[in-house]
Amino acid sequence: MNKAIYIATSEANSGKSIVALGLMRMLLGKTAKVGYFRPIINDVKKGKKDNHINTIISHFELDIDPCEAFAFTRSEFINKRNKGEEGEIIDTIIEKYKALEEKSDFMLVEGTDFSNETAAIELDANILIAKNLGIPVIIVSSGVGKTLEEFINGLHLAYDSFREKEVEVIAVVANKVQEKNIELIKNGVEKNLPKNVLVNAIPIIPSLINPTIKEIAKAIDAKILLGKEHINNQTASFKVGAMQLRNYLTHLEENCLIITPGDRADIILGALQANISSNYPAISGIVLTGGIIPDEPIVKLINGLPQIVPILSVEQGTFDVANKIGAVRSHMYAKNKRKIITSLNTFDKYVDVDKLNDKLITFKNGGITPRMFQYALLKRAKTQRKHIVLPEGTDDRIITAAARLVAMDIVDLIVLGDYDKIANKMIRLGLKGDIDKFNIVNPVKSEYYEEFTNTLFELRKNKGVTLAMAEDMMGDVSYFGTMMVYKGLADGMVSGAAHTTQHTIRPALQFIKTKPGVSVVSSIFFMCLEDRVSVFGDCAINPNPNAEQLAEIAISSADSSINFGIDPKIAMLSYSSGASGKGEDVDIVRRATEMVKEKRPDLKVEGPIQYDAAVDATIGKSKLPDSEVAGQANVLIFPDLNTGNNTYKAVQRETGALAIGPMLQGLNKPVNDLSRGCTVDDIFNTVVLTAIQAQGI
Repeated sequence: MNKAIYIATSEANSGKSIVALGLMRMLLGKTAKVGYFRPIINDVKKGKKDNHINTIISHFELDIDPCEAFAFTRSEFINKRNKGEEGEIIDTIIEKYKALEEKSDFMLVEGTDFSNETAAIELDANILIAKNLGIPVIIVSSGVGKTLEEFINGLHLAYDSFREKEVEVIAVVANKVQEKNIELIKNGVEKNLPKNVLVNAIPIIPSLINPTIKEIAKAIDAKILLGKEHINNQTASFKVGAMQLRNYLTHLEENCLIITPGDRADIILGALQANISSNYPAISGIVLTGGIIPDEPIVKLINGLPQIVPILSVEQGTFDVANKIGAVRSHMYAKNKRKIITSLNTFDKYVDVDKLNDKLITFKNGGITPRMFQYALLKRAKTQRKHIVLPEGTDDRIITAAARLVAMDIVDLIVLGDYDKIANKMIRLGLKGDIDKFNIVNPVKSEYYEEFTNTLFELRKNKGVTLAMAEDMMGDVSYFGTMMVYKGLADGMVSGAAHTTQHTIRPALQFIKTKPGVSVVSSIFFMCLEDRVSVFGDCAINPNPNAEQLAEIAISSADSSINFGIDPKIAMLSYSSGASGKGEDVDIVRRATEMVKEKRPDLKVEGPIQYDAAVDATIGKSKLPDSEVAGQANVLIFPDLNTGNNTYKAVQRETGALAIGPMLQGLNKPVNDLSRGCTVDDIFNTVVLTAIQAQGI
């Protein structure tokens, strides 16, 4: 079930704060612990807090450290993006979000505020963040300055932008619209969006869009002379005092701000008198320009009045100050309780809270993104620390990956090889990791060498292995590493960077052996595509599996998927879909599919089915309309090694997908084989997989 909602917009000044406040109160009425997170905040001065975060945390008294409630400032985000570090951005956001999520029953995530200079970049970023966090979105859009057609088209464009990346939009809020047009706008928006999207409209509330004296004082760098206790007064307009008082008084409006030179005592006193007169509208404050302070007698007179308003002083001239004040935009902040209460009441009045709540609690996340999957792997590997042995300790890639694993404190490593050679290679490679954090073991010099030799002899003597042969075999790093796993000195092994698959897994097949009830060792790759994670099997071990073996590979792959947080929908791949195909090859797949259904009726499986029908919703529906797997398969079982190996490599190279694996299935203890063309990332990821496998044994 869903545990979060993302508030997004596609423009500046959308007024999404009203939605954030309203949702937070609604959620706190349903559950005890609601977390608040902003992936990217506006730049703030050192030692200052983000205004949005401070407002939400303060008003609702949330037990959240403000520093934990965001990931990047806008400048930090732009700098990293310009350096091509998008992956690091998403990884950090996921990590900080997950840390808060663990302490919360529900998460409220608020997107960026938008600046006109980076609006397109920020929209893409919000879509990517929501996608990788796997949470639905509420889009907020402002109607200010737009025709009905422009507003509807803009909102629909924002909706399409999120849906193109398969981000679920559960509601839209048309904000800052004319109250008389609310129904017209709602009907217009509803006609242009799917019926399952909840549409709400909130009118312009003058008291919410008008800036306070505090905001104006900050914008014009003013000094507060008097009336500081009324600094949260809101301004509806401003009036420049340049004419004679008798004429000026006729221009006053309710809650207007007076702007006048500091030596115009007549305007100052007249405005203050008008403020307390029942015959004139109240004013919100006075700004004195030119750096001129009223004379002491005038100040004394003002202090004696029964009611005063904030009086500010600025150095600039009247014209410059008026221009700056005209550009001030109002924001929500913690001490302006009146505006917060107005926002909450407005939200409750114009948003269908019950329907929105139902949408939130019934939404189900349809999948997992590659970044979220990788984060989950690292998080899980750290929960139960395991020992992994790396036999190929003299390979540069192995040493580099080992240094990274140790630096991230994910697993304990045993590296086979000569200590001095490994130390020299680390220096040559420029690795700064502490070599003493590796447990470096030289097999032939190890204290276990004789014991391992005798054990191997006892295990294999009935297969013709002599003691001398066992001694020679135990000098091989693959045999020594596998024996460490067999003896429990290591929880798993990763090898194959410098050895063949056969060389890596032969020792495991000889004495670690397969799990009870398993007759075939197989492999899977976790294929991290742009927007989803799929499981491919078998792409590394079995050349031509028969129907029984193919069924077992499918079941093992499904169980592995479940173990790694993926709800399996199995596609038994073939060159035909359904009952149309004829021939031995497709018949094997058909029989294997039936065996899976018989042995594991709890699994969703379809076969035979073509690749496109398995993963493309439109094609899947046209070819197999009644299937619960077609078009949405995430566990793809290939009919033979030739097809599987070439397909995974084609997908990897042509799409840029990250292929994590191969991960072997069916052994009593985890031993995993690398490709000889593997990268440091491949080694790193395979070690993490192996550690997680070991947790389940």
